[in-house]
Amino acid sequence: MNPGAAARVWYASYGSNTHLDRLAAYIRGGRPVGAVKDFPGCRDPAMPARSVPVELAGAMYFATESPVWGGGRAFYDPHASGRVLARAHLVTAEQFADIAAQEMYREPGADLDLTRALTRGRDVLGDGRYETLVCAGRVDGLPVLTFTAPWAMDDVPWVPPSPAYVRFLASG
Repeated sequence: MNPGAAARVWYASYGSNTHLDRLAAYIRGGRPVGAVKDFPGCRDPAMPARSVPVELAGAMYFATESPVWGGGRAFYDPHASGRVLARAHLVTAEQFADIAAQEMYREPGADLDLTRALTRGRDVLGDGRYETLVCAGRVDGLPVLTFTAPWAMDDVPWVPPSPAYVRFLASG
């Protein structure tokens, strides 16, 4: 375990990973429905110990272009006004690192040092999408972590999500 990381964390998903079957591809490996590629999965393939609904301060918006869904991808801006309905999954810090790596188009297998995200609320690991870690609070005494882009929602052009992506998000 890396310095500053909790043994378990809540991974807050606000997009397609709110669905456990979709998240399972990132955890166990495989190709989720609608995806164009396989994911290697986590070092620990155990599904989350619990999943609970959460509210995050901030706003969700859609930008860039999703190669899976077409249209915009979901991003989270913790500094915007509003609230985001999300789902928090209780996972190990190692699993969170592996899920984040796959979302960042990196190979899973390296632990993340969560110290900055846990102490400062944010840690920018790169300039790409989903390369910024955010600590959005605590549930049951454990940190609620997610990832998003390093930019603010007003810094990029918004791209409407595809109808298929909206239907998928609404089906959960």
